[in-house]
Amino acid sequence: MGAHPSPRSPGAGGTPTGVPTAGDPGSGPAGGQSQDGLQAGLKNRHLSMIAIGGVIGAGLFVGSGAGISAAGPGILLSYALTGLLVVLVMRMLGEMAAASPASGSFSAYADRALGRWAGFTIGWLYWFFWSVVLAVEATAAGAILTGWVPAVPQWAWALLVMIVLTGTNLVSVGSFGEFEFWFAGIKVVAIVVFIVVGALAIFGLPPGDHAAGMSNLTGHGGFLPHGPGAILSGMLLVVFSFMGSEIVTLAAGESPNPVQAVRKAVNSVIWRIALFYIGSIAVIVTLLPWNDRAVAKSPYVAVLQSLDIPYAGTVMDVVVLTAVLSCLNSGLYTASRMAFSLGQRGDAPKSFATVNKGGVPAVAIWASVAFGFIATIFSYTSKDTIFQFLLNSSGAVALFVWLVICFSQLRMRRTLERETPERLTVRMWLYPWLTYATIGLIVFVVGYMFYDPDGREQMVLSVVAAVVVLAVGLILDQRRPRERAADESAAKVAERA
Repeated sequence: MGAHPSPRSPGAGGTPTGVPTAGDPGSGPAGGQSQDGLQAGLKNRHLSMIAIGGVIGAGLFVGSGAGISAAGPGILLSYALTGLLVVLVMRMLGEMAAASPASGSFSAYADRALGRWAGFTIGWLYWFFWSVVLAVEATAAGAILTGWVPAVPQWAWALLVMIVLTGTNLVSVGSFGEFEFWFAGIKVVAIVVFIVVGALAIFGLPPGDHAAGMSNLTGHGGFLPHGPGAILSGMLLVVFSFMGSEIVTLAAGESPNPVQAVRKAVNSVIWRIALFYIGSIAVIVTLLPWNDRAVAKSPYVAVLQSLDIPYAGTVMDVVVLTAVLSCLNSGLYTASRMAFSLGQRGDAPKSFATVNKGGVPAVAIWASVAFGFIATIFSYTSKDTIFQFLLNSSGAVALFVWLVICFSQLRMRRTLERETPERLTVRMWLYPWLTYATIGLIVFVVGYMFYDPDGREQMVLSVVAAVVVLAVGLILDQRRPRERAADESAAKVAERA
C-alpha cells in the first residue's frame, strides 16, 4: 500500500484560519491507520514508556559531569530552571497536540499558526538535528562495544547498530515502539535504583557507612563556588540534554488514542524531570565533592564506586549503551516522521510522504539514515572539522524549537478558543502571560549563549544554519504561487483543447 500526500489547501493551514478539521491529516487514527497513512501501531504502554524515557538521554549519564564541574552543586539550579522551561514549553505543545495530533507536531502547528516559512524552517532544522544525533549516538555505541570486543573496529559496531535499528524502524512502528519500550524501561529502572541506593547512602544506611550530610553541598567553595553566573553556564551545558521530551507528541498520532496519550505525557513531565534529572544529580553532588575528578569524568560511576558497588563501571556501560541505543532508535523515528510531515505538506520530496505496506514512511527513514551514515563517516574522517561543524550548527536547534512552539501556541490558542473551544482539553497555565515569560527566558538564554565564549560559536553557526534554511523556505514560498498559477493556466488550456 502506498499513500500519497494529500493536496495542500491555500493559506497557512488545513483551514483558512489554520485550525485543522476532523478530516485533516494527523487528526487521529481510524481503523488502525491514521488519516495520513501512518499505521496506528503504538500501544499505550509504548507511549507511556516513550514519554517517561524520552527525558532520559545519554547526555544525563555522561554529560552531566561537565555541568557539575562548571557550576558545582549549583548545577541543581541549572537543571531546575531548564526543567521549568521544558515543563512550560511541553504544556504549550501539549495544548496544540491534544487539539490536533499530527505527525509533524510543532512544525505542522508553526505552519498553521505562523506561516509556511516557519513550518518549513523549524521542520528541516529539527530533522537536521536528529540526523546529526544519529551519527553521535552510533559513534558512542561503537566506542562502548569496541571496549568490550576490541577485535571488532569501532566503525563496524557503529555500522551494525545503525543497520539493526534502521531495520526495526522499517518493519513497523510497533517494532520501534517495542524496542523503545525495553530501552526506556532499562533507563528508568537504572535511574530509580540509583536514586534509591544513593538516598540510603546519604542517610548512612547500607550501602553507605556514614551519613553524608550537607558537607558536599556547602563545602569545597560553597553551593555556588564559581558565582551565580555559573548557573547560566550550567544551563547552556544541560539544556540540550532535555531534547526528546517532545517526541511523544510526534508519536501520539500513531496510537489508538492520541489525545489521551498527549494529555498523560504533558501532565507527567513535571515529576519525570524532578525525579530523573534533579533527583539523580542531587544524589551525586550530595554524596561526592563536586570537584572530584571522577565526578567530572563519569559522575554515576563515581558514586557507585564510592559505595563499593561491584562492577560499577560495567553496569553503567550497559546503562549508557542502552541510553545511546534508545536515543538512536527514537532519533531515527523522529527524523523520519518530521521528513514525512514535510513531504506531506509539500516542503520536501513527495516520496517522503509515502508509506509501505506496514504503514511506515520507508523513503523518509532511508533519507534520514543516509544523512546519518554520511555524518557518521565524517565523525571518523573529519572529526575536528566537518563533523564539529555539523554538531555546532545544530546545537541550538532546541532553543529555536522551543521559541517556535511558544509563538505558535500564542496564535493557535486564540483561534481554538474562537472556533473549536471543545478541543482545548489541555490548556497552558496563565495564558498568555506565562507564554510571554517563557519566550523572555528563552531569548535570555539565547542572548547569554552569544555572550558566553563557550556557547558563542555554537549559537552563531546555529543561527547561520537557521538563516540559510529560512532563506530557502522564503524563496520556495515565493515560487509556489507562480508555479500554481502556471499549473492552473496549463489546466485551462488543456480543458479548452
